[in-house]
Amino acid sequence: MSATSPARPATDSSTATFRLKGGLFPMTALELVAWDSQRFLQDLQDKVAEAPAFFRDTPVILDLDGLAESVELPLSELVDLCRRHGLLPVGVRGGSPGREAMAREAGLACLPASRARGARSPREPAGDTAPPETPEAPTPAALESPSPSRVVTTPVRSGQQVYAAGGDLIVLSSVSEGAEVLADGNIHVYGPLRGRALAGVRGDSQARIFCQSLEAELVSIAGDFKLHDDLQGPLWKRPVQISLDAQTLRVEALV
Repeated sequence: MSATSPARPATDSSTATFRLKGGLFPMTALELVAWDSQRFLQDLQDKVAEAPAFFRDTPVILDLDGLAESVELPLSELVDLCRRHGLLPVGVRGGSPGREAMAREAGLACLPASRARGARSPREPAGDTAPPETPEAPTPAALESPSPSRVVTTPVRSGQQVYAAGGDLIVLSSVSEGAEVLADGNIHVYGPLRGRALAGVRGDSQARIFCQSLEAELVSIAGDFKLHDDLQGPLWKRPVQISLDAQTLRVEALV
């Protein structure tokens, strides 16, 4: 009697097991400007103490654009320190080919630099190169039409995330602790802002955040952010507007 192999379940070959979809997800960048393992550890512990919830399973990009290539960076040690304190490095931006090789060995993605290294300043003379041609003014048909704002009329509850792609986000109620609101443009909250608010998430440094009561866990514009403890001051729980000035967030009374 010959042995028979067990029957295999029938599958529908026309149905794929997965789909690839584009998406925009906010990601914190950890910009490294110097390296000393002990100082880095102390700085990281200080930040975690300020806002423990923010550093709980938070994905980050390790930005090496500002770190001199002559600095010897033990990338595996940096990744280990981050993971031990709740940060989850998922990729490296910028850096030398050697650092990119170490990133791949560590299972991290290699992202393009945020700016071209060695790029000439607009005021720097271009030598004997021919002057660039003046671009033609775009025709009205070529101008992008403004994206509509997204209006939310109900409270944004803890655990919810609301994103306004291509425009402003207007919340006519409150944003609860543990909730997150994001916009490519400005954010307006006509109630207490107790969760996280991230404006200009695609890099618009002119974006602003407006709220009737500042009680936020985190506010961010174009990637620059302030945490809960940094926000508590004379304007805490008061109407404010938040803007970005030379990579520093300014919190001002809303008049």
